[in-house]
Amino acid sequence: MPDPDAVNIMLDPGLAFGTGTHPTTAMCLEWLDGLDLTDKTVVDFGCGSGILAIAALKLGAKRVIGIDIDPQAIQASEANALRNNVEDKLELYLPANQPQLEADVVVANILAGPLRELEAVITGFARPGADIALSGILETQTSELIQAYSEKCRLDPVKVQDEWIRISGKKR
Repeated sequence: MPDPDAVNIMLDPGLAFGTGTHPTTAMCLEWLDGLDLTDKTVVDFGCGSGILAIAALKLGAKRVIGIDIDPQAIQASEANALRNNVEDKLELYLPANQPQLEADVVVANILAGPLRELEAVITGFARPGADIALSGILETQTSELIQAYSEKCRLDPVKVQDEWIRISGKKR
């Protein structure tokens, strides 16, 4: 039963990742909920089911861009945006045709390897001063990702849940 005092998201992940129950998704949702997203542009890099993108819209974001390498993730995000009546504010792209822009908020809940390899792309979506969160990272991978992002971002203390972490901060 939906909680009348909470932001509720109706979700069918289809073949994409992201139901909100995994610690990495839960930590990213908590982080988004702690931001003032009013009139902000958000990039959800590796959008999967669209859960983080849809949450950002329901939390007040003006525009959200979801990017994923998997066409099935784009389809799941489209269907879930429609299910949540936010389809008019969610733009979805495969990497080949992703837009060039600088967003106010960038969230990437993927895996440590791609987060490390795509650091320049991910930070490239963030304007100076933008909020950034990274997850999909095991606790044992913390130091390599802090090292990869600390040059371009001022990082907050790492958030840990079970064996997973979330790294967040602001782009320099």
